[in-house]
Amino acid sequence: MPLLETLPVGVDTAQWPVWSTTARLVVTDPSTLPTARLLVEGELRAVELACSRFREDSELRRVRLAGGRPVRVSALLAELIRAALDAAERSDGDLDPTVGTALCDLGYDKTFSELPVRSAPMRLVVAPAPGWRQVMLDGRDLTVPPGVLLDLGATAKAYTADRCARLVAERCDTGVLVSLGGDIATAGPAPEGGWQVLVQDGPAEPPSQVALTAGTALATSSTISRRWHTDGRSLHHILDPRTCQPAAPVWRTVSVAAPRCLYANTLTTASLIRGHGAPDWLRSLGVPARLVAANGEVLTMGGWPA
Repeated sequence: MPLLETLPVGVDTAQWPVWSTTARLVVTDPSTLPTARLLVEGELRAVELACSRFREDSELRRVRLAGGRPVRVSALLAELIRAALDAAERSDGDLDPTVGTALCDLGYDKTFSELPVRSAPMRLVVAPAPGWRQVMLDGRDLTVPPGVLLDLGATAKAYTADRCARLVAERCDTGVLVSLGGDIATAGPAPEGGWQVLVQDGPAEPPSQVALTAGTALATSSTISRRWHTDGRSLHHILDPRTCQPAAPVWRTVSVAAPRCLYANTLTTASLIRGHGAPDWLRSLGVPARLVAANGEVLTMGGWPA
């Protein structure tokens, strides 16, 4: 996951656990840090209550009980659903929010920190995803096929990083970096020399240090993190919606820099699913990207480091 390598002089930071990962907040004006943290924590709570598939009281879980009938949802959940559907369209269906039921069937039915190291026997053959085009959003009226549990894990974290960075920059009048696991968003002025970020998904993985300019985002998706074991098989959370099985581990990690974290994360996750076809696709988009193959070889393109 990307990490802030060094703190430039004059900035301040806060860090805390959230969503089975780590939230990190960095501001260029240290006097704004307490207010900025309150803003970010409030946004994280609101997003969790809106779209967690692990909380029985989340709005998303209540939508499932509608049995296919339209439900009027909050403005926040509508935004999160719209972001997921836009990502599905951008990726030609590689990111599909209707894989939630399949993830549960494969054993990912609790927040990751609560999963046992080795789960009890589960079904490894799961039903195909209904497909994102079956999800209808008309303003704030959401219709989900009967029995379908949506999973916004592929987009909600990146969307929230973007949202938090903009909010802090606007409310606190400061430069800010928000990191939620592998998703980084920045807003406002950057420190001198840019935001120095170390891209490394684990201590044994090949590192790359990049300097993010003001307003640049960075996302990293991985097939080596968020793994669990079922019936002697090691699984990861990036599902190919066409098979509802974990994507083949052609790439250990993929990182992309872009103006928005949501867009960057859409590309990194889709690249893991596309496997060998990912490099040509990313080159056609002209984005700075870094791919680490299953054997540890590193491929960069588009002017990486960003």
